[in-house]
Amino acid sequence: MGEPNIGLSEKDCELIKDTDLIFHSAASVRFMDNIRFIVNTNIRGTRDLLLLAQKMNNLKAFVYISTAYSQCVHNKIEEKFYKPPIKTDDIIKLTEILTEDQLHLITPKLLGEWPNTYVYTKAICEDTVRQYSNGIPTCIIRPSIVVSTAKEPIAGWINNLYGLTGVAFGAMMGVLHTLHCDDRVISDIVPVDYVVNNTIVAAWDVVQKESKPQNILISNGINKSMPVDEKIPVYNVVSSVQNRLTLFTLAEKIKSNGIQYPSEQVLWYYSLCLNRNYYVNFVWTILLHWIPAIILDSLTYLSGGKPILFKIYKKMGTFYNVISFFNTRDWEFTNDNVLKLWDKLSVVDKYNFFFDISDIDWECFFDIYMKGLRVYMLKDPMSTIEKGKLLNRKLKIIHFMVKISSSVLFLYICYSLLHLLFF
Repeated sequence: MGEPNIGLSEKDCELIKDTDLIFHSAASVRFMDNIRFIVNTNIRGTRDLLLLAQKMNNLKAFVYISTAYSQCVHNKIEEKFYKPPIKTDDIIKLTEILTEDQLHLITPKLLGEWPNTYVYTKAICEDTVRQYSNGIPTCIIRPSIVVSTAKEPIAGWINNLYGLTGVAFGAMMGVLHTLHCDDRVISDIVPVDYVVNNTIVAAWDVVQKESKPQNILISNGINKSMPVDEKIPVYNVVSSVQNRLTLFTLAEKIKSNGIQYPSEQVLWYYSLCLNRNYYVNFVWTILLHWIPAIILDSLTYLSGGKPILFKIYKKMGTFYNVISFFNTRDWEFTNDNVLKLWDKLSVVDKYNFFFDISDIDWECFFDIYMKGLRVYMLKDPMSTIEKGKLLNRKLKIIHFMVKISSSVLFLYICYSLLHLLFF
């Protein structure tokens, strides 16, 4: 997607000219990617794909996968188009004429209220689709925080550590001990198979609409075609409207299920503290992440090994600082288009293409989710569960011994300081 003309030769274009359906989900999803790279990949790539799509005579639908947080600078996010932070052609031209240093210098100014380059480019991409669809039957899917499958093709399947999954994995491994977030905010998660089903049905609906006579507006006796913004449906695929889940509840479910299915590969007993205050979290980060990392890395170095723990915590810190924007805010979403789409399905299709978020039992889902992390990310089969539980019991004893020892040491230091000051 980052190559000019999406890396296709003229011969390649000839081979795909008979394409009848495009699902465009390819994108860089790293939050703080270099502005030139992410603009070329997400924005220019989308524009070039749409220009190619215009030459496909048999194309029945173009489905663009965006994100529910593309418009995160607004408190209420409706299923409609918003004004982009900059026009598509303008941002592409900037990346073409400016040097790397110049782009790096103006990136904060370009982003403005947008918290990272990912959502910034996604906001522009939606307008790219609006501008360059040019009569192509099109729709936009905006999923929120995508997590593992709930049912299909394999329950609990996951192959990445993005977003919430990275937090859950870090906590499960006993590496993540403190996180800056407001546990009262809504965690808007959606299983990936629900998103896929919603996407397939949306594509079907676009084709159905296009096979019907075009809507015409009558004004002063003159026929006018429906505006492009109204012809391109937007679907907010979110859980917060029908099946809310707070970060506190989510953390509790991750903890209970993580402890229930421990792996023998974990580094420490599960211990995650959610802190609303940034400065309190910073202090806990020093005490629970940095100091233990320095001590263990020093011991590793002295024994002839390669110290890596501090580097891991440094990378983790960058990642968790970026996602704290989303962990400390609430958004009000609307999903009327999604609900209407669901109502169009027959009983059989609702069974085959399930995407009704209200049907999800979160207790059951997190049981599946944590098993999936263990099996598909750690590559640790459920057959080793007893070994994992044995290790977990040992780590629990060590964990509480360390907590008690640290508390006693802290109280002793406080007592010694008070004694020096007042006696």
